[in-house]
Amino acid sequence: MSRQTIHLKKEVLVRIIKAFFSGDFINNIRLVPFQMRPKGSDVSYRCCIYKERAVLRDRIISGLGFGIENDDETLDLGIYAEQALKREKPEDIPLTVIETACKGCTPNRIHITDLCQGCVARPCQSTCRFGAISIINGKSVIDGAKCKNCKMCVPVCPYNAIVKISVPCEDSCPVAAIQKNAHGFAQIDYDKCITCGKCIIGCPFGAVHEKSQLIDVLKNLNKKIIALIAPSIVGQFPGNIYQLKSAMLKLGFSDVYEVAQGADITTKNEALEFKERLEKGEPLMTTSCCAGYFNFVEKHLPEIKRFVSDTKTPLYYIAEQAKARHPDAVTVFISPCTAKKSEAHACANVDYVLNYEELGAVFVALNMEITACEQVPFDTESSREGRAFGITGGVAAAVASISEIRVNPCIINGLNKDSIKRLRQIAREGRCPPADCAPQDASRAPDAASGCNLVEVMCCENGCIGGNAAIAPEKISKKALADFLKMTPAADQP
Repeated sequence: MSRQTIHLKKEVLVRIIKAFFSGDFINNIRLVPFQMRPKGSDVSYRCCIYKERAVLRDRIISGLGFGIENDDETLDLGIYAEQALKREKPEDIPLTVIETACKGCTPNRIHITDLCQGCVARPCQSTCRFGAISIINGKSVIDGAKCKNCKMCVPVCPYNAIVKISVPCEDSCPVAAIQKNAHGFAQIDYDKCITCGKCIIGCPFGAVHEKSQLIDVLKNLNKKIIALIAPSIVGQFPGNIYQLKSAMLKLGFSDVYEVAQGADITTKNEALEFKERLEKGEPLMTTSCCAGYFNFVEKHLPEIKRFVSDTKTPLYYIAEQAKARHPDAVTVFISPCTAKKSEAHACANVDYVLNYEELGAVFVALNMEITACEQVPFDTESSREGRAFGITGGVAAAVASISEIRVNPCIINGLNKDSIKRLRQIAREGRCPPADCAPQDASRAPDAASGCNLVEVMCCENGCIGGNAAIAPEKISKKALADFLKMTPAADQP
């Protein structure tokens, strides 16, 4: 996602929040498109200021928690604001496509540009196995009906005249769930969608949006409300995690729990399950705390389900604890991605989800400086292993740290076409060849005889710090988390 797109999303969220706290939410929300693009405005990404305002209106609707697909254009934004205030439950489908913002990109295809020199060697023609390239008027031409988009011709051209024209949202989706509709605009097939949010990052126009639960959370801040913060939140905001807790208490949250505490429970239960499975003769188990992976298994790879761990996620366990201690409290998961909304929707103990972008917008709108807040400790400190769940390899490493059986890990660092092919092979053959594995620790490298027995799968590259709603660059957040883990005792230490 471009810096300009991130800035635009943030500005819309900040203005929604300011309107909410203005004392006249219904009227002030109507004014936001006009305030952002007043007459004479020289900031425009569209053909005219009126198209700009139309796009902003749709962004606000999704920011209020509604889908654009069924939008009645005659409805005033104030009506949507009223409906958001009255809403008891958020919509179950977390994504929406803003058609007014969609560029309607040229379809994916291989294209020969004017750089073609019609050379005598004609390597493009000889390389193509499908007879899709011919020479017309001394230039190479591709027959779209025969072309299979294999891209074999692209690297062989000595003039770099052959290019692949991409549709960013389609290319970013690992399961081909987003395609053009009859009007040429992006449309999500929710029967295929795993809610990973990669299309949100991929679209350079910001046309794919999350339906925000921001208003649902803000209107509950005057009640008993508990925030459940994901392990990957370390490094996402200025200051440390204890100052972040203090800032959230000042926002109106009654308490803040680390989901990493739930990760410690997941680790213990999963290590036991791993032992039981292998002792029964099962060759391997897959582990993940990623809702995107679970959605992928349900919709696209049910044959691997027999290997998927039955242990609950860290969010499940910490939400269960929070509700047990405070049955009347509203629970809000602070999330790095869209996928967790599908998990929260299925979990009775999680009421709402607020992502890092939205939480950051609240701090900006209310002029709160996290670094100026005092440090407030947690009632129970999480372990180093639990806090490492937010990075690739963290879950497998946590299980390995307490497992009675040697863990030979296989790390699937992000779902893409190649890793999905690999998972299909594992499901089909019932094994993970040692040569395919990338152990995090050489001392735990799989031996040739046994191969890998614990497959960790994360939908996003680098784990949850690479989620679509993460706001810090991965390099910075990864270092901040690594530094924090050095100061955190391991599970077996006092």
